[in-house]
Amino acid sequence: MPQDTIFAPSTAPGRAGIAVIRVSGPDAKRAVMRLTGDAPPAPKQAVLKAFRDGRGEIVDRGLLLWFEAPASFSGEDIAEFHVHGGRAIVDAMLAALAAVEGLRPAEAGEFTRRAVENGKLDLTQAEALADLIDAQTEAQRRQAFDQYEGALAALYEGWRERLIRAVALTEAVLDFPDEEVPEDVPNTVREIVASLLAEIRAHLDDHRRGEILRDGINLTVFGKPNSGKSSLLNALAQRDVAIVSEIAGTTRDVIEVRLDLGGYPVIISDTAGLRESEDPIEQEGVRRAIERARSADIALLLVDASDPEPIAGLPSDVGEILDLVVWNKMDIGAPRLGGIPISAKTGAGIPDLLAKIAELSGKILNLKENNIPLTRARHRAHLEDTVAALERSQKVPDRELLGEDLRLALRSLGRITGRVDVEDILDVVFREFCIGK
Repeated sequence: MPQDTIFAPSTAPGRAGIAVIRVSGPDAKRAVMRLTGDAPPAPKQAVLKAFRDGRGEIVDRGLLLWFEAPASFSGEDIAEFHVHGGRAIVDAMLAALAAVEGLRPAEAGEFTRRAVENGKLDLTQAEALADLIDAQTEAQRRQAFDQYEGALAALYEGWRERLIRAVALTEAVLDFPDEEVPEDVPNTVREIVASLLAEIRAHLDDHRRGEILRDGINLTVFGKPNSGKSSLLNALAQRDVAIVSEIAGTTRDVIEVRLDLGGYPVIISDTAGLRESEDPIEQEGVRRAIERARSADIALLLVDASDPEPIAGLPSDVGEILDLVVWNKMDIGAPRLGGIPISAKTGAGIPDLLAKIAELSGKILNLKENNIPLTRARHRAHLEDTVAALERSQKVPDRELLGEDLRLALRSLGRITGRVDVEDILDVVFREFCIGK
């Protein structure tokens, strides 16, 4: 069915040197002619043009690019207006486009949705585009870019093609019993299912590394009051994030800051000091601190090197919680064995601590070449449904139930990339077997 023609800024709002306004749809050519008075230029060539509003007044001079369907991001005709990034110019351009018959403002994500609907991207690539835009660290950028380039889609599509073959073989046996179907079809189907199960299970058993990289590694700093947790947070963030005071119990709730440490996204949480207290608010803060440390990807115990009893008062199972011990206040304290010595006040030892955090982060993510991680809970849920259906297929007593479970597995797998097509099964059936000659 014909689509509306949509328009919206493709660059972030605010004062900038250049703003890009994109128009996509069947009336994109009309928009070009209305704003420039000319037909669109040759595809993929930038042309300097004067852009006019409905009264014929020049709004701005800028570059016009034309992308002809289907060779465009959305698969439709697309016009891009590159203008100066002043707010008044952008507003005037949007008003001029809104006055063109058949155009309307785009909804959130509508350009990318059309790209998916027109087969320019699959769902995993569309999600990767959002991750690429949101990437704040080098590791996030690499993961998002690999997925946008189709690494994840290629993996899932390979599984899907093998599963299509298993479904097609099963359908052939059921629907064409009198035809020349090879006798070893059941064994072939079992082999395909067994190998897929092994590969998908291994993919799922990744300790959620891809999702952790997308969302950030959780590092919790915990310890006794006045050990310097807030000072350490400020030192790592290189700005005043938390209140620093000599008064014990200043931090009552969890304070978070997102940082790029060694190329990894790390969410550092400053927690309440661990001690006995009659104050119910501080008691809740201590409870939250312990809970956050237990659930953290990295639990960092900060210890005051000047304290004569630095460990007294900490939970008895603190050794089971922590991943890293850091001795703070080395500018006034005595050296201790084990852990990393630092001074949050002077900055001594902070580079060594950052290097250690980056090392631990790398071990948690275990990012390797050709290791394609799961990045979203949606993918995980569909893969788990796929595994469940394949496992059922191995236990069913007859071929009809086998075929149904394989179709359910195929449907769940196809939902990840957005490809669920019965015609693919028929293609394999008639390609592998000369049914009906």
